[in-house]
Amino acid sequence: MANSGIQEGIERCFTGLAQEARELFLDSGVPVLERTPPPLEFYRSYVAPNKPVVLSDFTASWHALHKWNHRYFRQVIGDLQVTVAVTPNGYADAVTDGYFVMPEERQMMVNQFLDIMEEPGSAQGVFYVQKQNSNLTEEFQTVMGDVETLSAWGTQVFGKAPDAVNMWIGDGRAVTSMHRDHYENLYSVVSGSKTFLLIPPSDLPFVPYESYPAAHYKEVNGQFVIEPDEEGAQVPWIAVDPLSPDVARYPQYANCRPVEVTVHAGQTLYLPSLWFHHVRQSHACVAVNLWYDMEFDIKYNYYKFVESVAQLVRKH
Repeated sequence: MANSGIQEGIERCFTGLAQEARELFLDSGVPVLERTPPPLEFYRSYVAPNKPVVLSDFTASWHALHKWNHRYFRQVIGDLQVTVAVTPNGYADAVTDGYFVMPEERQMMVNQFLDIMEEPGSAQGVFYVQKQNSNLTEEFQTVMGDVETLSAWGTQVFGKAPDAVNMWIGDGRAVTSMHRDHYENLYSVVSGSKTFLLIPPSDLPFVPYESYPAAHYKEVNGQFVIEPDEEGAQVPWIAVDPLSPDVARYPQYANCRPVEVTVHAGQTLYLPSLWFHHVRQSHACVAVNLWYDMEFDIKYNYYKFVESVAQLVRKH
């Protein structure tokens, strides 16, 4: 009985935490700014309070906005070998059939990838340029000059250069499952659009996690199979699909207050560190994001404390 009372008290504290965040500093939606603020003003208004915002002119000087299309890519990097993630359903790094499944990675020429983008039914599976190891600087160096990857503004805001710069080119069926990153993220859409479903870190206690055996996809005789990793590693991952959450199984998730924002070509989303996000996109969307390592300061300490307490409550 005593333990039950303590647990109920903690859950009330969690509810109060989320409610106060919404009332005291979080916006009801994601604001869109026509002009990017000076670095210090941006840091004070958005980075320090950990609030997302869309910038309409951050990429105004990028040549990529008017150069990057299939014709240009074919002419300039058509024969370049790049890494492409392939899945049967568009879900990479996601929970499927009780496993945390990573994509099959293939090396192919940009021309081959673009052929599939232009005729999605011409190949088995969903193809997505999404390798998150600074693939723009590692694989797409030829077109790096078309974007400002070392933004002086970003360096002043975050006090450092980007830790990684990633290129994303995707099929409209490709979906990024709900997760969080330990990065300050400037996510710029060059063509098409991306729709982000966001949940603030203050809703952390209501986001359910489970542990899943790690696996990867492999195409065998024209069919995709899930192959468990030989090491038998377990991966903690979010247990709900925010587009159709199973609140009967995870009732606490109903306390979350997701916010949706669509980022269009020429816009940049500042996605603060530790915000949960789920991403959909238009077909053949092209985007570039800059990851800046977050500050592991007192806010992170409090975040980890709340996470630890939430895990204890779930176990009991």
